[in-house]
Amino acid sequence: MEWNVVGVLVTLAGLAAAVGGPVLKLNGSITRLTTLLQAIEHRLDEVEREARDQRAHAAESHRRIWAHSDEQDDRLEDHEKRITLLERRDTK
Repeated sequence: MEWNVVGVLVTLAGLAAAVGGPVLKLNGSITRLTTLLQAIEHRLDEVEREARDQRAHAAESHRRIWAHSDEQDDRLEDHEKRITLLERRDTK
């Protein structure tokens, strides 16, 4: 009967080793994947922040361009009026 107990214990130890090895490898893989996902999440946060900053900069640049364009339109209109007045004065 004692040999039966030893046989059962050896079988259980073999089963534990057979199951334990892959479980340990799986645990290592999960740890590496978790670390990788954290790095990706950090980089994604950086990219989103950079994109937000770039959009804000682009909006400000567009605002300045349009303001300059409006200023040029006003100056061009003023010149047109002055030319028209000079042409009328020369025809009199």
